[in-house]
Amino acid sequence: MDAYIHSLVASESRIKLIHLPHVDPPPQELYLRSVEKYIADLIESHKTHVKEAIINQVLPNSSSIPLAGLVVDMFCTAMIDVAHELGVPSYVFFTSGAAFLGFMFYLPKRYDQLGTEFRESDHESDIPSYVNPVPTSVLPSFVFNKEGGHVCMVNHGRKFKEAKGIIVNTFLELESHAISSFLDHDIPPVYTLGPLIKLKSQTDFSFGGINQAQHEKIMKWLDDQPQSSVVFLCFGSMGSFGASQLKEIALGLEQSGHRFLWSIRCASSDDKFAAPNDCMNLENVLPQGFLERTSEIGMLCGWAPQVEVLAHKATAAFVSHCGWNSTLESLWYGVPIATWPIYAEQQINAFEMVRDLGLAVELRLDYRVGGEVVMAEEIKKAVEYVMQGDSEVRKRVKEISEKSRKAVMNGGSSSASLGRLIEDISRNMVLVEK
Repeated sequence: MDAYIHSLVASESRIKLIHLPHVDPPPQELYLRSVEKYIADLIESHKTHVKEAIINQVLPNSSSIPLAGLVVDMFCTAMIDVAHELGVPSYVFFTSGAAFLGFMFYLPKRYDQLGTEFRESDHESDIPSYVNPVPTSVLPSFVFNKEGGHVCMVNHGRKFKEAKGIIVNTFLELESHAISSFLDHDIPPVYTLGPLIKLKSQTDFSFGGINQAQHEKIMKWLDDQPQSSVVFLCFGSMGSFGASQLKEIALGLEQSGHRFLWSIRCASSDDKFAAPNDCMNLENVLPQGFLERTSEIGMLCGWAPQVEVLAHKATAAFVSHCGWNSTLESLWYGVPIATWPIYAEQQINAFEMVRDLGLAVELRLDYRVGGEVVMAEEIKKAVEYVMQGDSEVRKRVKEISEKSRKAVMNGGSSSASLGRLIEDISRNMVLVEK
């Protein structure tokens, strides 16, 4: 990943990377209790160094120049304090959707009223950014965390309101209800600039993930398949399953009879903090004879070039973890999703896509790591449904695909929103004295 970032910087002279001094991370025990608290404490510990870097490296040595402001990640809201100290505006870059942004605004309001975390026995919540009441079963797991995770996210929601604006990776035509829900509340301007995705391009093999031979093998296999005949299964960089679940997925695919490309990843057995690895001994985790029986219709791989697969004419459907980037990529290319969320906000993303927007097929909405095994019959039915060529979901996805492309063109909703953001930044630039 470092090599990839540096390759992007090398191609754009206006971008400069600044290396901050080392800071000892919080103890790993905190990570096990609350990932959210661990990250929040880690970011908090960098505030002084970020401020010093801006003063000593961003601003020139001899004079003062306009500093447009700070753009901070949605989990780096501690840096809004740095912007305040420098007297410059801050803008939050929110990489999830607008509906989930609304959920983040809902958290402090609920906490102020009840003063406690959610309980798994709670039924549902009326959250303004969602069309339908949201079941507690699809809420992110941090809302139940009593070790600081829930409070951290409540605090992020509060800090968002201190920003000058919020940049969201979505577009008006996709989440009009959620975006309109922000207008009647004390919320900073929301700028919808999406879909911000890396479109199909020459794959860079220098930064890991997949080698050229693997890439060519996958794309050659897709080239040999009929148009709109393949279901693609991929669960993100951190998505993996145990052996019992992998067997059920295999059986469900085989019973469906559809062609498939399956990016199969296995959890690291040595390091609980490590990302999943490519499975080395598939015969040990799949049903006996599965590879031979499906050799004519299926391909298994490790890391897959997801965007290129979704863009391929052979790809008809996507069984996905419903990470927001993956969701936007599938909509851009007009490929309907069968939802299989795993962690983070993926469950509530799946709920929005299926129940609120009608843009996905429900395989599961409330699956979580360590939960009950999804059986082959359920997987088979979802694959058969999402592969239907004339379904209402497929028609709606094709329509939103066209709208997503228009949104980023000149005169489109996201293009216009970008113009408003630039105007706001230009209007609020200030001179910062070193």
